[in-house]
Order: sequence, then C-alpha cells, then structure tokens
Amino acid sequence: MNTNQQQVAARVLRWTLGLVVLWESYQFAVSATAKHHLQQMGLPEWVAPALGGAEIVAAIIFLVPKLGRIGGYFLLGIFAAAAILHVLHRQIAIGPLLVYSAAVFACISANDRTESSDLLAKN
Repeated sequence: MNTNQQQVAARVLRWTLGLVVLWESYQFAVSATAKHHLQQMGLPEWVAPALGGAEIVAAIIFLVPKLGRIGGYFLLGIFAAAAILHVLHRQIAIGPLLVYSAAVFACISANDRTESSDLLAKN
C-alpha cells in the first residue's frame, strides 16, 4: 500500500470511528436504559450523561484533523475507564471497547507518521 492509500485509509478509519463513537455516545447519554443499567451497578444516574457527554466532546475533537491526537488520547482514556468500570462490575464483554481503542491507536499512529513525513518533506 502506498503512502497516499495509507493516508486515505487512516482518514476513512478516523471518520468512521469518530462518527460511530459520536452516535453511540449520544444514544448512551440520553438512554433511559443506560441510566437504569448504571443504577443497577450502584452508580448515580448522572453518570450516563456525563460519560456520554465526555465521549461526544472527545469524538468531536478526534474528528478535527489538527486536534485528532488530543481527541484520540482523550478517547483512549474514556475507553479505558469504561473497560475498568465494566470489569469491576463483572461485565467482561469489553471487546468493542478494545476494538475502538485499537482503531484510535492506529489513527494516532497514522497521524504521527503523516506529520513526520511532512516534516521531512519540508526540510
């Protein structure tokens, strides 16, 4: 795969991931089911809108090309916190969080390679 194809693939992955996370975060933040589920875990009902809202902000930042790395690290932190929360409550089905985290990491890495290539081309 040449460099242009890699850049296009990374952009497609970033936009697909960002939009999916944005949509799922919105659904989680406003879902009565999510609030009920969190209450059954012993957490207050404000946790769903807070976590969903933080994910929404992170996903939007992730979609902005110049801020993608910052948004990516923010998403990785949120995904890690969500995975830990799930595992602590004996809910070990965290596969989607792991896949999302791997995709964010791939996007951050692709962005780092692009920036390095741009620096080398300028010199």
